[in-house]
Amino acid sequence: MAISLTESAANRVKSFLAARGSGIGLRLGVRKTGCSGFAYVINYADAPQPGDAVFEDRGVRVFVDAESLSLIDGTVVDFVKQGLNEAFRFKNPNVKGECGCGESFSV
Repeated sequence: MAISLTESAANRVKSFLAARGSGIGLRLGVRKTGCSGFAYVINYADAPQPGDAVFEDRGVRVFVDAESLSLIDGTVVDFVKQGLNEAFRFKNPNVKGECGCGESFSV
């Protein structure tokens, strides 16, 4: 089981945490929503939660709750800038389908 980050994503998380002045890493999970079933949830991690799986890649710790892990195991998190738009992107090998807008996925 693993979650990994591209160099771009790791650098972005490090700069966010430095600007924020606190936090121990990135919290990644999913929630039920959208037309395809699930959406990614990404936030700062200020402390580990009971049952978290913890991964470290490129100097960044990633915290994932046990319920989300089976849905996102093997995911590569990237950070992409296109013109004025910038966002985290997820390459999840478990995805079987995505909605047309790209906001939700099914497994």
